[in-house]
Amino acid sequence: MIISFDLDDTLISNNKFDLEKVNLIQKIFRIEKLRKDTIVLFKELKRRKHKIYIYTTSHRSVSKIKWMFYSYGISVDCIINQQKHQRSLLNKNIYCSKFPPLFNIDLHIDDSKGVQIEGEKYGFKVIVISETDKNWTESILKSI
Repeated sequence: MIISFDLDDTLISNNKFDLEKVNLIQKIFRIEKLRKDTIVLFKELKRRKHKIYIYTTSHRSVSKIKWMFYSYGISVDCIINQQKHQRSLLNKNIYCSKFPPLFNIDLHIDDSKGVQIEGEKYGFKVIVISETDKNWTESILKSI
């Protein structure tokens, strides 16, 4: 299964949820902090042979996102940022903030109820994770 994750307010936050510990290199290079248990979740998903994509509407570069996850010891299989999303939807007559089927994504994890509504409209599966959900990884693993 291919599972994609949003970044802002899902895996990255400005102190809205507990965060992973950072090392000296991450501090020096100002690597963004990931949500606590992201590392454990991603390693479990990989162990179960799932592919992990990052699907964000941010304008962060692919290399910046890749480096951030690499600094945590995590590999991701594909990164879709705003630029790639817009290029891929060009001339498709689909108007939504994210469209996982275009990238063969089976399940998208996001914090936005708007993305969930788009999923219902366009027929793709979304799990909405609240920033206050302390058991967010369990919620995802149970849904797979």
